[in-house]
This record gives sequence, structure tokens and C-alpha cells, in this order.
Amino acid sequence: MRILITGANGYIGTRLLLSLAPTGHEVVAVVRNEDRISRAVRELYGQRLTIVERDFMESVNEQGDGSCDVDAAYYLIHSMGGEDFENREIRCAENFLVWMKSSACRQIIYLSGLRPIEEKLSSHLASRERVYDILSLGMIPLTTLRASIIVGSGSASFEIIRDLIEKLPVMITPSVAHTECQPIAIRNVLEYLTGVILCDKCMGRDFDIGGPSVMSYLAMLKRFATERGLKRWVIGVPFFSARLCSYGLTLLTSTNYRLARTLTGSLHMKTVCQENHIRELIPTELISYEQAIERAFSKIAQNRVPSTWYGALSTGRLNLSEIRNIKMPEYGILTDRQVASLSVSREEVVNALWSLGGKNGWPNMLWAWRLRGLLDKMVGGIGMRRGRRSVNDLKPGDALDFWRVIVADKDQGRLMLYAEMRLPGEAWLEFSVSEGKLHQTATFRPLGLFGRVYWYVTYPLHLFLFPKMVMVLASGWKTS
Repeated sequence: MRILITGANGYIGTRLLLSLAPTGHEVVAVVRNEDRISRAVRELYGQRLTIVERDFMESVNEQGDGSCDVDAAYYLIHSMGGEDFENREIRCAENFLVWMKSSACRQIIYLSGLRPIEEKLSSHLASRERVYDILSLGMIPLTTLRASIIVGSGSASFEIIRDLIEKLPVMITPSVAHTECQPIAIRNVLEYLTGVILCDKCMGRDFDIGGPSVMSYLAMLKRFATERGLKRWVIGVPFFSARLCSYGLTLLTSTNYRLARTLTGSLHMKTVCQENHIRELIPTELISYEQAIERAFSKIAQNRVPSTWYGALSTGRLNLSEIRNIKMPEYGILTDRQVASLSVSREEVVNALWSLGGKNGWPNMLWAWRLRGLLDKMVGGIGMRRGRRSVNDLKPGDALDFWRVIVADKDQGRLMLYAEMRLPGEAWLEFSVSEGKLHQTATFRPLGLFGRVYWYVTYPLHLFLFPKMVMVLASGWKTS
């Protein structure tokens, strides 16, 4: 069987790729940049994997190409709270259908959100429904799985709850925290996604999928704290609005303001399964919320988190054209270049570079990095709470604190990062190891006069930060 996966580098798509690998199926992974597919996944599939670069925001040829001649296709393209995300989702769905028009595909599988009992949907859920309507109009039978909160290492809900529980001994919650939902473990989601492939009884049908328990968001917080062995006090405040809640999440968690607004806009809606027919067609052992948390932390402890919600480029402000541009800008820029001779082996220096950020921190003036992250959070940016996907592995497209990895070539000893913090311009940080030396280049392309003022105001700090940083890295910086 030949299966197509759109959004193959996203949170669900990456895990679906890994789940399908042992089945022997051929897979067509559709991504905006093929570098986003890891070497491990390529080796796992070998010749059974075809990677197609396509941006469904762009118009596509109605005839498609041979790559979309598949038996089944997963539509996993979601825009989580970006600017004008509703129109972007609509455009992607329409272009996807055009691309698949001449395909021999017999089934499209779409992962959407649970429809609440209330009639008026939030912008987030309404956008999902609009995509569902578009995909339903196509000639290919559509199977839709609707989920509420997905619990797993790296998922948005898991990481947000983790941030709140682990950092706040006392929490203030809005009245909507009593709203009920039906969380489901990521493993069960993947079992349902793979189980419905070309299942005759699933063709052209919608299914609600959920875990074994219905609980409020407040109960989820408390049970998470219990699982972590933490005592937390939760205080409900009736006047705590969704907007205030969004600001709180922006400051305290790894999410940005746009995404926080999108998520909190749905908190008042009860999202529980209204039917459970999927359980009869795809029997599986449902994992409890507590078990899902335990499994998630087991993955984290083993440094085996395959994907995170913030790993998708749509969560940042980096354009596809930027990630393809592997050269630094040459004109209209301001730079700080530092060079240091290696005092340890090249391998040790490269490993040090690949350990930057996240829980490992930064090799010089860590307080300054954290302060910059806090300031970014205060103006609605992402701050440093995203951390990193893996403790010692980086790949193009990974989020790394308030950076995005553009180039991560260990063989060449080259690492390039693009800043996704709020800036009056654009910034890059590049490292390269060659001829016994470590080259470090900070590049800033200012936006107007204010951008130049920003550079020169922060330049004195650079005089202390960057020279020491390159020397520490050249000596094989140890995170421990």
C-alpha cells in the first residue's frame, strides 16, 4: 500500500511516519522542505520513502504529479494561531484537493477537533470545520477523526500544563477551567489513524475519538500535579477573562500570544465524545490520562521525544524562503564576528554546539539570555520556554529557545540559527568549525532607524557576551 502524509514533519505527522514504518507500506511524505525529514526516518524506510516538497499555500497544478498516486492520504496541515490562520487553512485545503484531483487515492483521512455541543464555534474550531467542509466536497471519500486534548510528550496541551504545574505553586484559573473535555493519549490517536486506513466501514464517516475519562481542565491540572508528586493550590477567579488567561499563558508557558488566544478561545466549549462507534471498529486499549502523563515523561527521560508542537515552522515567523537560504545576508547588515582556536578535538566542539540551549543553557552570561527571553515574553513573543526537542540532537527546522535551526550539518561542523524573538529587524547566529578554529558570526538586518538604534544600544552587551562565548565553545563547553 502507498500512503501519503501531508504535514509529515509536524507533531502528528512525524509520529505517524514512525508508526507506519514497521508495516511495510510505502510512504510519500509531503513537506515544505525535505531537510525537515530526519536522517533516522530516512534510514528507517529506505527505498519505501518518497519525499515531496510542496507548499499548499501556493497554487498547484490540477494534474498533480506521480507522487500523489497513492491508496490513502492523511491531511494533517494545521495552522496553530498564526496570523490569518483561518484563511491559510482554507487555502491549503483547497489546493490539496486540486493536487489530488487526478490521483487514484481511495481515502482521505483528516484529524480535526471535537465538535462541542454549543452551536457557535470558536475561531479555532470553526476553521477546522471549514477545512472539513472543503475536504468533504472532493470526490475522494473522507474519514474524519475528531479529538479534544491530545496528551503526549511534546504536545501543546501537555507542555502548557507542564509549565504551569512545575513553575507555579499557586495558580489562578478562570471559570472556564471547569469546562469538561475528553483527553486522549497520543498513542491511541495514532492507533486510530492507522486503523482506519482503507477500512470499508470507515469510508465517508466521522468519528469522535477520546480517552476513557471525561474531566474538567481544572481536574487535568490537579491530576498532573499529583502524577508529578507536587502540591499545588488552584484558585478560581470568576472575573479572570480569556484575554487575561492568554497573557498569563504567554508569560508563563512556551506558547506565544497568538496561539494562547486561539487556545483560550475554545476553553468555554465542552469537547467530549458524542458517540463511540470507533471503539467497535478499531478495538484498542484506551490509555488513561495518568498513564499518558507517565508515558510522556518516560519518553522525555530517555531523550526520545520524536516531535513537538512548536517544531512546525507555522508556529514561528520564519518564511519558507528563509529556511532555504542557507547563506547569511550580505547587504544592509550589521555583524559581530568572533574566531577562537580549538583547544579540544573538533568532535568535542561540534558536540558542544549541538548542545546549546534548552535545559543545557548557554555558555556565557546565561542571565542575559534569560532576561532577553523574559523581555520577549512581555511583548507577546515566544521567549525561551520552548527549549529544544532533544538534549543533544538538532535538525533543520527545530525550535531552539527563541531561535529556529536553519542549518545543522554535523559533518561540516556548521550550525545556523534564525531569531524568532520580537526584533526591529532579523537576526542570525552562525557557527562553523574549520581548520582548527571555531567561527562565530552574529548577523542583524535592521528594520529602519529603530533597528539600528537597537543594535547599537545592545552592542556593549555583545562585547562581553560573544568573545567569551566563542572561547568557551572552542574549549568544548560541558553542559554539566
